Amino acid sequence: MYLYDTSKKRKRKFETIRDGEVSIYVCGPTVYDDAHLGHARSSLSFDLLSRTLKALGYKVTLAKNFTDIDDKIINKIKESGKSLEEITSYYIERYNSEMKSLNIIPADITPKATDSIDAIENMINKLINLGFAYKIDNGDVYFDTDKDNKYGSISNMVIEDKDTISRVEHTDKKKNPKDFALWKACNNNDNICFGDSLASGRPGWHIECSAMIEKYFKGNNKFTIDIHGGGADLLFPHHENEASQSRCATGREIAKYWMHNGFVQIDGEKMSKSLGNSFFIKDTLNNYDGEILRYYLNSIHYRNDFNFNEEDLLVSKKRLDKLYRLKKRLLPTKASKPAKEFVNRMLDAMSDDLNISIALASIDEMVSEINEKLDINPKDKNLKKESLANIEFIDTLLGFGNKEPFGYFQIGIEKDLKEKIELLIENRTIAKKDKNFKLSDNIREELTSMNISIMDTGNGTVWEKI
Repeated sequence: MYLYDTSKKRKRKFETIRDGEVSIYVCGPTVYDDAHLGHARSSLSFDLLSRTLKALGYKVTLAKNFTDIDDKIINKIKESGKSLEEITSYYIERYNSEMKSLNIIPADITPKATDSIDAIENMINKLINLGFAYKIDNGDVYFDTDKDNKYGSISNMVIEDKDTISRVEHTDKKKNPKDFALWKACNNNDNICFGDSLASGRPGWHIECSAMIEKYFKGNNKFTIDIHGGGADLLFPHHENEASQSRCATGREIAKYWMHNGFVQIDGEKMSKSLGNSFFIKDTLNNYDGEILRYYLNSIHYRNDFNFNEEDLLVSKKRLDKLYRLKKRLLPTKASKPAKEFVNRMLDAMSDDLNISIALASIDEMVSEINEKLDINPKDKNLKKESLANIEFIDTLLGFGNKEPFGYFQIGIEKDLKEKIELLIENRTIAKKDKNFKLSDNIREELTSMNISIMDTGNGTVWEKI
């Protein structure tokens, strides 16, 4: 397998720290508001990575954190009058629910900053004792970037970092403008404070991930984890600072490989709350099924920027529709084993830095080929069993194709219309039982006029909107 390492700016052969095992850490959301499409893109990218590694036979341990103490959260507390726990628990629950709608496999480890204060303080104290960090007179602690001669080696960019990027207020008492906060002491107006060995306060943004990785992963004498990932916006300063403080505290590199997914744009503009185009996942899920959104957001290579627009989403839906129309032709057959050639073609594509374009093209080819063969021999049971197994493999690897096909084509139909359709089908069933074939035919014609296609099966009549 080959993966693009952001820090090296090239594809590298993937070789794990421990034989057959992969450790991955992905930066998760700050839980003060609903998750947006950028969060979805990042989670989907690394879900795809995890699924591919598992399909290749690796044992994968994936961690994704929740930042649950931050200025934005504190402001939300002041605005709402709710507690820290009420706000963060609410948004964590919503986030997890939306990830489930996107068929994202839950992370194995989901640490929170507030549950990791001891680990954070321990790492900060170690950096102070080793001479890589310093306190200022109000109790704040800063990392001394000049003490790390490898600072900048991850992102290959070093700018005059301001504290606003580190999510704390600016101070002129730092030794160097690039130095970043490890710990922010509370002032007289703060009532949400932590700490035991340090001044009463809260952790900086960057230190929490380093401390969590050190807490949950042991690595070897060179690297702590195999892969560290997140959105491209985190490369600098967040990941650069993480790498630096971890390197100085442990003597190891935090990660062997660095992976970053591209930005999400809305109709050609970078997604931003300040531009008013920061689409929440919940808004998109109100109009489209999570599987359709998953297919669409994964249809562009993870490293490329993604331009979200509804026209392209509908094009993606039509490609997914074709897979489900084939699946409808295969039922009620039970799956056997997937075609070895198809599996190898898919794994070869995904082993090349998650080349989703080739993988999706292979699915399109498979669908066309099977449909042509079924047109010639619609009763080929072996072909149906193998084809259904192919679709099950697609679901395992890419996370779509698992729905019952007739149910899939009912997605988005309003409740009143759905009840009317099902009542007509029930009346048609009664008419057929009573041998009232004229009424039965009339009901079918009425359904057809509503763009409803029906099929009689051994388990009853199934329907879809066409």
